[in-house]
Amino acid sequence: MKKRALLSVSNKLGLTEFAKQLHDLDYELVSTGGTKRTIEEAGIPVRSISEVTEFPEIMDGRVKTLHPSVHGGLLAKRSYESHMKQLEELDIKTIDLVAVNLYPFKETIAKEGVSEADAIENIDIGGPTMLRAAAKSFEDVAVVVNPSDYEEVIAGIQEGGLSFETRRKLAAKVFRHTANYDAMIAGYFSELTEEPYPETYTVTYEKVQSLRYGENPHQSAAFYKKANVEGTSLAEAEQLNGKELSYNNIQDANAALEVVLEFHQPAAVAVKHMNPCGVGVGENLYDAYVKAYEGDPVSIFGGIVALNREVDGETAAKLKEIFLEIIIAPSFSQEALDLLTTKKNLRLLKVDMKKADRPAHKLATVNGGLLVQDTDEGSLDGVDLEVATEREPTEQEMEDMKLGWKVVKHVKSNAIVVAKGDRTLGVGAGQMNRVGAAKIAFEQAGEKAAGSIMASDAFFPMPDTVEAAAEAGVTAIIQPGGSKRDQDSIDACNKHGIAMVFTKMRHFKH
Repeated sequence: MKKRALLSVSNKLGLTEFAKQLHDLDYELVSTGGTKRTIEEAGIPVRSISEVTEFPEIMDGRVKTLHPSVHGGLLAKRSYESHMKQLEELDIKTIDLVAVNLYPFKETIAKEGVSEADAIENIDIGGPTMLRAAAKSFEDVAVVVNPSDYEEVIAGIQEGGLSFETRRKLAAKVFRHTANYDAMIAGYFSELTEEPYPETYTVTYEKVQSLRYGENPHQSAAFYKKANVEGTSLAEAEQLNGKELSYNNIQDANAALEVVLEFHQPAAVAVKHMNPCGVGVGENLYDAYVKAYEGDPVSIFGGIVALNREVDGETAAKLKEIFLEIIIAPSFSQEALDLLTTKKNLRLLKVDMKKADRPAHKLATVNGGLLVQDTDEGSLDGVDLEVATEREPTEQEMEDMKLGWKVVKHVKSNAIVVAKGDRTLGVGAGQMNRVGAAKIAFEQAGEKAAGSIMASDAFFPMPDTVEAAAEAGVTAIIQPGGSKRDQDSIDACNKHGIAMVFTKMRHFKH
């Protein structure tokens, strides 16, 4: 008996060649709407789904394949005599191959200004149902959801039929595809109904690439991106030069990108092991980078640098002077590319930084669980800062504190940042006590700490950090406040003539 293939695809890539090959292999082709027209225009015989169901497409195509003549032909188990007898009694033919891909829901909701009605009309019903039915019956039905699999399917049929392993692999791909599709729809409706933390939290990611290894060479790894990326994302970067990114490269590059997005003026950020080691802002990119480099000329070696302006020749020449793993920027001038691409292993990443929005949620995995929280958007814009000390900060100290506060938000807790003159001078990250973090930052800053500011991601439970700051030459401090012993730190500041500002918000980053 002649085999039957049902083709209904929104992605027409490779469709006519696939249909022709199936026809040549003596498959009867059945199709719907635009897919049928494309096949017909290529001169390939094809039947309408309405001929099979003996029922017209109705409701603007909303109902066309939801019919026993379709799903009976898909779900009947060929090895069950009772199933095959029912098909014969009802004059239903088996369907042996299904090629379906779905309405472009992801692409639709990604359009600016898309209406809810348009989004809903692009929720496919019949497509997922056919795919799931065919995948459930993979022992008898070959199911194809991705045009990239057409060639393998044709080759398998030509060689006498697809193997059980290949059919099961194609079925697994279908269930991943429909799960991804449904997750996007669920996410869209959760946003519409303003349910940020629903009873089930479904996320879906699409593979960008396999990685050479994970954090360590004995760990395997892969990089995935969110199906609809929000805001500026490393997952959508264009790599212009250098070897393949590693797991640790991606982690560090993302950390650098998050810091540089805090700044509107020309800025440069150097990151090492996911902590900023040097940050500078200036009137131009070269000035900003020099400040970032001078903030810690030791730690920047072998690090990642993120810049928020096009890299020009002068800045590129300065960047080229030291060994860097990655340079991230919105663009590179031709002169900069000519200079930097002479380093064959230096990764150059072009990232669109105009998408300023940050994702609504931050996710963190624990064994057997997922933590979800709002993204830390805490900035000082519009915040009523409290001057807690007798001395108020100068205008310059206030500017330096704002810079320090932007940076300390991205430093692992306990976090201390020392800054002065549009640049960081020292960063103390991830210490078990705050005074220890401060001492690391002061040691790094050295004599430059005189006249600097200190930013702390959380309050001081004791005045020892203030005493260390005074000894280093700090003249102003910005911190959340809120400790039961705030007064001890205020008294220590007043004793040393240090201005201290409370933000009333903390920036823990564990």
